[in-house]
Amino acid sequence: MMPFPRTGFRLLAAFGFILATQASAQTSSQKDLLEKGRYLAAAADCSACHTHDATAPYGGGNPFRLPIGTLYAPNITPDIQHGIGSYTETDFSNALRRGIGKNGKPLYPAMPFPSYARMTDADIHALWIYFHDGVAPIARSAPDNAIHWPLSMRWPMTLWRWAFAPTPKAAQANAKRDFPSDEIARGAYLVEGPGHCGACHTPRALTMQEKALSSDEGDAFLSSGAAVDGWTPVNLRQDDRTGLGRWSENDIVAFLATGRSKKGSAFGGMSDAIEHGTQYLSTADLHAIARYLKTSLPARKHEKPWHANPAIAQTLREGRLPNAGSRIYIDRCAACHRTDGHGYAPAFPPLAGNPTLMDKDPGSLILIVLRGATVVPTQKAPSALTMPGFGHVLNDQEVADVVTFIRQSWGNSGSTVTAADVHDFRNRNAEWINTPPPKPFN
Repeated sequence: MMPFPRTGFRLLAAFGFILATQASAQTSSQKDLLEKGRYLAAAADCSACHTHDATAPYGGGNPFRLPIGTLYAPNITPDIQHGIGSYTETDFSNALRRGIGKNGKPLYPAMPFPSYARMTDADIHALWIYFHDGVAPIARSAPDNAIHWPLSMRWPMTLWRWAFAPTPKAAQANAKRDFPSDEIARGAYLVEGPGHCGACHTPRALTMQEKALSSDEGDAFLSSGAAVDGWTPVNLRQDDRTGLGRWSENDIVAFLATGRSKKGSAFGGMSDAIEHGTQYLSTADLHAIARYLKTSLPARKHEKPWHANPAIAQTLREGRLPNAGSRIYIDRCAACHRTDGHGYAPAFPPLAGNPTLMDKDPGSLILIVLRGATVVPTQKAPSALTMPGFGHVLNDQEVADVVTFIRQSWGNSGSTVTAADVHDFRNRNAEWINTPPPKPFN
């Protein structure tokens, strides 16, 4: 036998090194895509809608009670029978950005595809890799939607999509408009695209589309939305009294990272968005979002600037209780929120100057008084903070009295709330009032 040439061994070794290097690069690339997809799933808040049971991530089942009936978020794990395991990447992209399910089935716009249309091909691909390879399959189907015929027909959704939802090409062209900096452009992309903030914080027309999908489409964008599960999403524009005009960039970053800040605490659906989503964003992305909100959403309501009025605080400290609302406040609220309404932020939020309390819709404050609320634990603020509900001990008049007192003290300028308002609110939102706040997932 002839000995194998020494150069042959060298060639084989070199070839093996190249193959190993390529395999290592492919493995590294796959890991990078999975991590990018995991990050984007948090940025897009997928879990808040599609995780109903903490032991079954993305297994679906969350109910959405709408005027047309109840929708249930589907299972989006890679289970072949119950989830999206049979989807191609094109099917996945069409569902996210076009509102078209597998086999051309139109999706209801509870899925925020008008916002997701802004997402880039690269981000959609990373999300696909994550949901295809990084999520455990769950063999469980969501309950059937409870929508009666003829509203259960899907074909009208095709007409709705043609009329109100931008194509990915149009949405991505809008997303590339000029911004003062790359940081603000990144913030705009996160807020208007994967974050789909307008789905809750922008008012909707009678035909249920958002009145604006970006900051250059009108003053309605992020100017406050309709009530969801009894909570009213707040104004995110720079209005002084009812918006974020007095919030600093760092206030917004702290709020998104922890659910609490010197200016206020999260409640309702925003708690879910922080618990499942924004707490996992990088510091750079949180600052990008805050910078975009501070620079691209100017005030539009011509509000008189809020200034603290110490008169009622001095009255309470002197032991004088001028009305029924103040007496309830001293008995039930002042220990945490103080007589001056400043609270002990960020643990107990301030009521003085709080935009939620001066909103024209008092629903969120009424619901908090009736039901209570929990500020969820996060990685950077691991303690849950719970306010008890008083719906079982205060009657409608007493709730109206204390809510009115809070909305009109310390310089606040909310409207008066009547016992009839509280009674009507109880009837409309009995399900949310009587359902205890969900336990945090972490």
